[in-house]
Amino acid sequence: MKKLESLANSRSFPHALVTRARMILLASEGLCNSHIAKKVGGTAATVGKWRTRYLQHGVAGLHDELRSGRPRSIADEKVATLIRKTLKTPPKDGTHWSVRTMAAETKLSKSTVHRVWRAFGLQPHRVEYFKLSSDPFFVEKVRDIVGLYLNPPDNALVLCVDEKSPIQALERTQPLLPLSVGYPESRTHDYVRHGTTTLFAALDTATGKVLSQCKRRHRHQEYLQFLRYIDANVPEDLDIHLVVDNYRTHKHPNVKRWLAARPRYHVHFTPTYSSWLNQVEIWFNLITQRAIRHGTFRSVKQLVEKIDHFVQTYN
Repeated sequence: MKKLESLANSRSFPHALVTRARMILLASEGLCNSHIAKKVGGTAATVGKWRTRYLQHGVAGLHDELRSGRPRSIADEKVATLIRKTLKTPPKDGTHWSVRTMAAETKLSKSTVHRVWRAFGLQPHRVEYFKLSSDPFFVEKVRDIVGLYLNPPDNALVLCVDEKSPIQALERTQPLLPLSVGYPESRTHDYVRHGTTTLFAALDTATGKVLSQCKRRHRHQEYLQFLRYIDANVPEDLDIHLVVDNYRTHKHPNVKRWLAARPRYHVHFTPTYSSWLNQVEIWFNLITQRAIRHGTFRSVKQLVEKIDHFVQTYN
């Protein structure tokens, strides 16, 4: 009886189970099935059913019976064949299977193919890209750069430096249709190209602030000009650790001579095909998404002003 009272007063068990426990408790008070049905809701036949189940099996009889469910209509061999074809054999007229081509090949329905693919995480239409580094000192360089990020040297500034080029000043041929309820911003597919600019940026890994300049080109001359800009904006008593990729501009003889004449500079090159180690790439994505991609610019000057305004606001 205590178990029944616990079930009947529970707020966490399923409502149907609580109701059945109340039926049995009311029956123990001598009420008939019709009166019990009026109190808890339902019919007298339902009350009689659960009273009988309780007499036969006790409290366990008040729980729902396990049901086997509908038997599977697709044999394991067919599922295995579908998966094997998806993974091992390309279609005769294409590079990858689609739901419809696989359904036609296996004589299964499109919905069945889709369910099996979803169950096993198969997505033949998707492709991800990778590039393994061929740098023989990959591990050493990764440890060096990550070490700079996690434990920067004392009295030093760690700057991630790179250039984003070319950034195009694109003007749409017709005015934009603004964002409205139920409709995204709309623009024409064609544009007028007014020129390009190159954004040089140095990200301070300690504070997240950015030093930047826009240049017409991205030769070693422009890179040297940007290094001089960094030199003028960093206090003289601080060492400067530069994290850069292997772009040939960064290794030009004139650049090497300029750096060699200034002992406070320490250059750390990312491994080949590993520019993702350079944290400024994350910032380049931010400025692209927030200030460049959705903009329309009538001139390079207007584009540069937008970039400068974003940098100032970001800092």
